Amino acid sequence: MRLVIEVDGSQHADNHYDRRRDQFMNSEGWSVVRFWNVDVLMEMTPVLDTVVAILTGRLNEPVEARDLRFSPACIRGSCPSP
Repeated sequence: MRLVIEVDGSQHADNHYDRRRDQFMNSEGWSVVRFWNVDVLMEMTPVLDTVVAILTGRLNEPVEARDLRFSPACIRGSCPSP
């Protein structure tokens, strides 16, 4: 498992460049998870639980939520859709 963990501020909300970079990283075999910086600072336990869920395979489908975005790596040329 190759995982990129991004900690973003509000300037990254709906950022087109970030989405393109995530797609590139996915196509290169990297999964990408994005957390808001305030969540990392104030809600560390749920953030770490999410990272563990990804690393152990319990979270393996794309997630698009207000406070979390996860895009799994492409496998053999197949990229999951959000």
